[in-house]
Amino acid sequence: MSTVISIQPASAALQGATQASCIPYAELVQPDRVHTSLYTNPAIFTEEMDKVFYSNWIWVGHVSEVPEPGSFKSTWIGQQPVVLVRDRKKELHVLLNRCRHRGATVCEHKKGKTASFVCPYHGWGYGLDGALRGVPHPESYGDTLEKDKLGLVSLRVEEYAGMVFATFKDDLMPLSEWLGPAKKWMDLFMKQAGGYPVKVAGEHRFTFPGNWKIQLENTTDAYHFPLVHKSFLSSLDEQAKKTFDFVAGPGYVEDLGNGHSVMVMIPELIDLEADLDKPIPDRFAELAQALRDEGHEEAKVRRIVRAVGGTGFNLNLYPNVACSMAFFRVLRPISVNETEIHHAAIVMDGGPAIANQYRLRLHEHFQGPMGFGTPDDGEAWERVQKGARAGEDLWIMVNRGLPGEKPGTDGPRGDVSAETGMRAAYRQWLKSMTA
Repeated sequence: MSTVISIQPASAALQGATQASCIPYAELVQPDRVHTSLYTNPAIFTEEMDKVFYSNWIWVGHVSEVPEPGSFKSTWIGQQPVVLVRDRKKELHVLLNRCRHRGATVCEHKKGKTASFVCPYHGWGYGLDGALRGVPHPESYGDTLEKDKLGLVSLRVEEYAGMVFATFKDDLMPLSEWLGPAKKWMDLFMKQAGGYPVKVAGEHRFTFPGNWKIQLENTTDAYHFPLVHKSFLSSLDEQAKKTFDFVAGPGYVEDLGNGHSVMVMIPELIDLEADLDKPIPDRFAELAQALRDEGHEEAKVRRIVRAVGGTGFNLNLYPNVACSMAFFRVLRPISVNETEIHHAAIVMDGGPAIANQYRLRLHEHFQGPMGFGTPDDGEAWERVQKGARAGEDLWIMVNRGLPGEKPGTDGPRGDVSAETGMRAAYRQWLKSMTA
């Protein structure tokens, strides 16, 4: 069988650095600011891998990416390569992508379907559950080869709302407890499927020269939207412009605990199945008529059209994934000053083709590789990292909205442009780094 273990720092050097750390984390994270060294210090980044990414629940994929027995997806937890795979019994596994013989990766494809994993170096073969099935020329080992102890290392895996998380820690709280109040927002987010299952349709990957926490902050940062995304707003019709003019609106940002937060930009679009009798926006009139022409009942037409437009909120699930309107945004820390981003578009599995086409066009308009939003965000993130190198004793301010912050349903709540979500993330970061 595969082996479930708790991972400690991978090398003696790293272990020594962690144990000997004298970085004053409690001084670097203040209620209203964080020190710039959180973006630039390689020693902090090294410790983050162990204390944040190897000690918490980390998002690794969506169930639609591994729909059948043998389906797999290769990805990363921190700087460790892993494979998400569904075995013949349809159970999910997250396996370290490393042969137990000499350490070569056993999977180099991003996604696919296989009957087993075979190391290309010496041919050790593993089942979909990670168990070692066979090795070439076993006679040379005599009776010393303990196959039952040499399976691929298997991590603890749990799922909620189709989102799959893994952790290196056996004693970490259950995923449901870790997500806490965020679960109800995950349920609301999945209503974007319009009554169909959610499906990941594809992804756009890119890197930017900046620290991973810069992107983490961005998902609940409404303050930048009218300035950074001016080109996007100029591309919209007047009705859509009013919808996205939310900075001075009635929205809010709320701390959901454990570093999670939600930014509600358009309160009337929190629940996509509510108030379906409201007028259909002009930009979706053609889609609605096409669905009627296909024979869909009016109630279903309205449900699908509302779902296509996406939710009115962004949900940050600490530390590495966001549910943002019509896509999942996943971050992967590469180094202290480089981060990889995956934008995974979501559609309706089995839904009307024309509705999914509309959804993808909307996603491409803002988040696609030729969209308006991604290049603008990327340049802003790069400038933050560049500016972080100016001066030695500077601070990043996260105090916007703090004077007006009040208790919300599940935690502190500020106006829609407040930096409440950033403060939530940094409180959890400090808790992890000083545990």
